[in-house]
Amino acid sequence: MTRLLIVGLGGALGAMARYGISGWIQRRWAQPFPWHTLAVNVIGCLALGVLVALGERRHWLEGEWGFFLRVGVLGSLTTFSTFGAESMELARAGDWNRAMGNVALSLVLGFAAYFLGRGAVLALPS
Repeated sequence: MTRLLIVGLGGALGAMARYGISGWIQRRWAQPFPWHTLAVNVIGCLALGVLVALGERRHWLEGEWGFFLRVGVLGSLTTFSTFGAESMELARAGDWNRAMGNVALSLVLGFAAYFLGRGAVLALPS
């Protein structure tokens, strides 16, 4: 029960962060392309890369803190389900260039951000 509450609290914080970041981006760059979703996915991938590397390098984030951050906060912040829905809506509307652009950018930038975050932490001296 404790772990469920910890994940729920982290999820609430991640959802609020997603809402805030997405809203901020949408207000500044309102376009048909879902930049807001791409941004939170890339930020989430970068953060997850850092957290995984910290866990590998320093054995941080084991136990409850790991669940709070990885499953709760980042699980709620990243929005790959929304990414799928938005990509499909672009495709259904016949906007295949934006649909495939969203898919390609989300995957490439997400992988690159994870690699960068993980690599940055692992490059630090022990």
